[in-house]
Amino acid sequence: MAPDKAILVTVILHHDQSKTLDEIMEHAKTTGFYRDFPPEGSELVSWVVAMSYGFIIQLRVEPGALRSLNRFMEQKAWGAFRYEVYPSYDFAPIAENLKKEHS
Repeated sequence: MAPDKAILVTVILHHDQSKTLDEIMEHAKTTGFYRDFPPEGSELVSWVVAMSYGFIIQLRVEPGALRSLNRFMEQKAWGAFRYEVYPSYDFAPIAENLKKEHS
């Protein structure tokens, strides 16, 4: 997927702390969350775990697939995670320019 034809989306997943890790993993297995992620129309850019916080995932998403991403999260992540979704962009090149300008 061409970066100029997609939007960057940051997804934050917080584990449902009312459940044990085994219960969360069972729910994710039952819904096929890990098997099917990322959903069609999305491309995984990065996936990191922030200890005591949860997963921070960046996806490149075709604009027409944003609803599909939302439906995927509702159907497969709810019950194991609370989630937040944010449109985002790569700030690294801007930060590099600012570093040069402020030197």
